[in-house]
Formats: sequence, structure tokens, C-alpha cells
Amino acid sequence: MAQTSTSAQSPAATTAGESLARPTSFADVKGWFWPADQLLFDWFLSYQRDTDPDGRGDLLELGAYLGKSAIFTGGYLREGEEFTVCDLWDSEAPDDPNSAEMDRSYSTLTRRAFEANYLSFHDELPTLVQAPTSVITSRVRPRSCRFVHVDASHLYEHVHGDIAAAKELLMPEGIVSFDDFRAEHCPGVSAAVWGAVATTGLKPICITGTKLYGTWGDPTQVREALLAWLQTRTDMWHGVEEVAGLPLIRIKGNKAGVPAHPQSRHQPEPKPAPKPDPTPEPPAVTTPGPAAKPRRRSSLTRRLAKDLLPPIVTRALTSRSPR
Repeated sequence: MAQTSTSAQSPAATTAGESLARPTSFADVKGWFWPADQLLFDWFLSYQRDTDPDGRGDLLELGAYLGKSAIFTGGYLREGEEFTVCDLWDSEAPDDPNSAEMDRSYSTLTRRAFEANYLSFHDELPTLVQAPTSVITSRVRPRSCRFVHVDASHLYEHVHGDIAAAKELLMPEGIVSFDDFRAEHCPGVSAAVWGAVATTGLKPICITGTKLYGTWGDPTQVREALLAWLQTRTDMWHGVEEVAGLPLIRIKGNKAGVPAHPQSRHQPEPKPAPKPDPTPEPPAVTTPGPAAKPRRRSSLTRRLAKDLLPPIVTRALTSRSPR
């Protein structure tokens, strides 16, 4: 069930979006969402659908930037489910360090841009919470989410709070994904995520170059299914190491083929196929008519010969003349 705190079809939202560039393809949406993670989002969300087709669980994203991963995730929303996206967008940050981070990294970020991007691919906006992620537990029901993507502040204190919120809001076997957990410019994310593994019972399932995927439930079944799928992929490398007493799958595949992307409603019309040149007609074949009969010499010539030449010559000429 897609909802929003402001109607997706309101005149204000529509007018605001009209002046923004409308993406004609998923690649046009700015953001950092690499092929390996697109494949894993697709795999986890599809696995949940296939292993529990009658079950329901909501989706949640904390931190959205311009909507690239939200657009992708929204394609897996099932009837009766809700997708919630929480971000500050144009709002003032709750503290000075967070405000400085916003100014440095996301100075051009606006909610209007997110809405315009999202509505280029989907009919309705998700439920939008324009506020610090610290409020999310008052907006989403506990143990209601099957998938949570955490990609908000990089500051340790805020990530620590986002981890606690994800644990409270996830269903028992729900999946959480943490972005930037190993980026050199985000040590606070790394400290908070690995601290959660050590102290909260978070069980990592796999990692890529940018994200860690885990659960607070039993990871055995989903990890075995993921390994079986990875063994069929020739375009992705994977290895397994033991971390915190559990197998952890390492994955590389940023050049792997990506799953099907949502289609933009603004994609250009395909150009019509060029019409083939008309086949030239073969030249007309003319059948030659009967050869013309040679014209007979004028009878006047014969008469003159008889009158002017000696008789012997005249007889010779007239004997050769055609009859």
C-alpha cells in the first residue's frame, strides 16, 4: 500500500516536479547503487516473495538521497504492504554535526527531486517521513518490516540509533542492509555496524564493496540459498570466511549483469525502423519483331538499264535483280 504525507497527485507536488529534469531511464537517476547490490536487493526481495508467497511484510528505507535505491525497492512492493522512506530532505538537521554533514554532502538535495524521480517510475509515492530517522519507530509498527535499508547519516551516534530502530522494526527473519559500512570516509558507520554484530546479536550474511546484509534471526536457510545462487553466477566472485563464529559470504561483482530495472514513463519513443528502399523494377524485356523485308529495287532502275545499256549487260542486271 503506497501512501504519502502529501498526496502524490496534489497540484503542488505536480507543479513542483514539472520544472525538474525527468529521468528517461534508471541510469539517469543520480546515486550510488552498484550492480552487485542491485543483484542482492533483487535476490533477497525475490527470495522473500518466493519462500513466503502468502506472507506480508513492509519495506523501509532510512536515507534516500535522490531515490535510486528507493525506486528499485519500490518495484518489489506487494499488495497490502507499505513502503516507507525517511529522510531530512529540505528540513533542518537536528544537530550541528549532522547539519554540517548535510551541507557538505547533500547541499542540492530536495524532496521535490526525490518525488519527481520516484513518480517517473511508479504510479504512487511511498509513505514519506520528512524528519530525522530517530522518529521512525513512532511512524512504523514494530516487527512489521521484512526488509530495511539503512543509508542515512554517517555519524556513529545516528547510525547506532538507526541500527536499534531496524532491530525493533524488522520481522524475526527480516533482512537489513547497511550502506557505507566499510568506506574510509565513514568510520562511524563501520564502528556502529560491527559493534552491533558484537553486542546486539546481528548476524552478517554477506558483504559487498559497499554494503553489509544481515539479520537478527536465523541466517542458515537464507545463507545456504544465497550460496547456491552465487554458484550459478559466472559474473560474480564469492568466498566464505568465518566472522563472529558464523560463515560470512564476501561478494565481488560490480561489472556483473544487473537485473531488470524499472521503466521510466518518460523514456523516449522508440524510433521507427527505417523503411526499406523500394525494389527497382526489372527493365522491360522486349521481343524483337520479324526482320523487315528488304525493299525491292525500283522498277524504274530496270527500265532505265534496258534503255541505256547494251543488251548483254541489261540481261545480266535484270537476271540478278530480286523478283
